[in-house]
Amino acid sequence: MARADLLLKLVRASLSGDSNLIKKVVQAVIAEERVKQHNVIANQLEEALNTFPASLAPSPSRSVTPVLYDKIDSFLYSISPNKPLGNLVLNSLVVNAIREFVLEFARADVLRSYSLEPRNRVLLVGEPGNGKTSIAEVIATELMLPMFVIRYDGIIGSYLGETASRLEKMFNFIKTQQCVLFFDEFDAIGKERGDEHETGEIKRVVSSLLLQIDKLPSYVIVVAATNHSELLDKAVWRRFQIKLNIDKPNKDLIKNWLDRFESNFGHKLPAAKASIVNKLHGLSFAEIEEFGLSIRRRFVLSMPAPNLREIVNFSLEEVEDKKGFNNA
Repeated sequence: MARADLLLKLVRASLSGDSNLIKKVVQAVIAEERVKQHNVIANQLEEALNTFPASLAPSPSRSVTPVLYDKIDSFLYSISPNKPLGNLVLNSLVVNAIREFVLEFARADVLRSYSLEPRNRVLLVGEPGNGKTSIAEVIATELMLPMFVIRYDGIIGSYLGETASRLEKMFNFIKTQQCVLFFDEFDAIGKERGDEHETGEIKRVVSSLLLQIDKLPSYVIVVAATNHSELLDKAVWRRFQIKLNIDKPNKDLIKNWLDRFESNFGHKLPAAKASIVNKLHGLSFAEIEEFGLSIRRRFVLSMPAPNLREIVNFSLEEVEDKKGFNNA
């Protein structure tokens, strides 16, 4: 059965005649039922929603509170997640943590029958290019939830109190959604309040942010990512039940990636795999992915008679140059 808070929102929307809010709440109920594998009722709700009569749209004379605040799209942008866990090459600790998290949320009704709530806040720490954003998308994909990404250019304002006000509007909208809310570069907004170089405004923003996160319902999953964990406020750390370090791939993971790359590419790379692994070691996953894409592009552009050995050797030379640039 749908959560009581969603049913309450649905009743309030019906009484106010707000058809937009009715649709949003029903969509949230459908998402929750699908998470619980209640596909029959989810399909029936979806069919009913598709036949939602236009005559129920609110008339200009009726008092309606809009669910979509002014310029909410300037605070958030949505993506349609399509990245299963099996598509990523991750170490076993991270994979197991994601699987356990997904299981908790998928079986939230079982936990609630024992007065327990699933964890809904994940903090990802690590250097750029190693899969933090992809992990957020994986969680949304595995749970069949929409994903919203914070737009700091729209959230952070230059006037006193403006950022906190925008955060409140954004969170009020998010509370109507069953979704994954993703904060990239979380240190941009969750900075240490004890930093003497920061203004009082930033400190107020962090306090407002923590308060809003505390008030989020458990059906909203918050995933935050940072490259600079040392900049985060100490109270921010306590808000996240799961904290994962996302490191650069070790040699075993690089070998796994190469095996998968050859399988998808349909060709064996004409070089000793151990040698390729050694040359790729030290790069981020994003840089390794770019190495693979470079091989595929050159292979296609040199058809009908591509020399794969030359292509791989040239791509590996680029890798060496990149490593030298990174170390400079």
